[in-house]
Amino acid sequence: MSFQNPVFIPGPTNIPESLRKACDMPTIDHRSALFGDILHPARAGVQQVLKSKDAEVFIFPSTGTGGWETAITNTLSPGDKVLVARNGMFSHRWIDMCLRHGLDLTIVETPWGEGISAKRYGEILERDSGHEIKAVLATHNETATGVTSDIGAIRTAMDAAGHPAMLFVDGVSSIGSMDFRMDEWGVDVAVTGSQKGFMLPAGLAIVGFSEKAMEATKSARLHRTFFDVHDMLKGYANSAYPYTPSVGLMNGLKVSCDMLLDEGLEAVFARHTRIAKGVRAAVQAWGLTLCAKTPEVYSDTVSAISTPDGFNATDIVTHAADAYGMAFGVGLGEVAGKVFRIGHLGSLTDAMAISGLGVAEMCMVDLGLDIELGSGVAAAQDVWRKRPALAEKDAA
Repeated sequence: MSFQNPVFIPGPTNIPESLRKACDMPTIDHRSALFGDILHPARAGVQQVLKSKDAEVFIFPSTGTGGWETAITNTLSPGDKVLVARNGMFSHRWIDMCLRHGLDLTIVETPWGEGISAKRYGEILERDSGHEIKAVLATHNETATGVTSDIGAIRTAMDAAGHPAMLFVDGVSSIGSMDFRMDEWGVDVAVTGSQKGFMLPAGLAIVGFSEKAMEATKSARLHRTFFDVHDMLKGYANSAYPYTPSVGLMNGLKVSCDMLLDEGLEAVFARHTRIAKGVRAAVQAWGLTLCAKTPEVYSDTVSAISTPDGFNATDIVTHAADAYGMAFGVGLGEVAGKVFRIGHLGSLTDAMAISGLGVAEMCMVDLGLDIELGSGVAAAQDVWRKRPALAEKDAA
């Protein structure tokens, strides 16, 4: 691998130099007032990125997996019923965690490549007249397959069923890169991490709790220690942590939120959509298809690209690393060896994305796939050149 090349894995993502420097700071006393100048702006910034006015934001030294555990252990009790869909590796892992914690799951098995069925969720909730289901889990963006599910539609289905269950959303590969509306969608717990849309190294689990979720913490009986949100709240009240925080990463998170908000969230989302459209145009030009089955579920942060039957897609990732020093993502779980993944999220520009597409083309040609060099790059360039400024200039 080469440190000079951008990475095109779905996370961790490329780290802007300003964020790398923000994380690289001298040791401070994390129990001094100086730490509060990092902690409180970071929490407030995350709240804005979540598009929430009053969510309690918790930042743990962990990863998104720790965020999942924070969500369930602070709000649920042993034997509680949970509704969840399995449509990829990361939804599968959240299911596994719930089972290990003794929760009673209703699992909606969904083909990999498809989004979560809000209709199916609604039907199950309507039948639950006794409101035994305490939580509904949804993976907003399934990183393994490049599939985005409609969280707003899930909330609509829950409301139509008149069901009081809480809604937990894994937004690890969407928050900070794709539109996420915690308040509008009625999300009770939103989970993400530092290493994707926030453009930082891995090491922070970032979780937002609604007022309803905070109320549920008062009666939840699953065991928790490290991830106890009430311990964390007590620390926050004194500008501190119940244990030693990751101060450098926290400072990076504060600066990351400033960067995202300065660019403007809608501009951030539009940039991701634009780059994703270029990548999808390249895939079409190569004569390949996405794992995602329909355009309605195409992800704006990661594309899982299917290769022809009999071809090991992992060879593309291995060859890219060995021959060209560039990183792409391998297929996981049911799609291992069947897809390779191009991550296009976080700190990324059109020009950077062109380099990734060019290397992917070289790898596929090197390995004998019937791909015309330059075809995907040209298709993406055609998408990325069609900007309003160009159109106005041409019209003039």
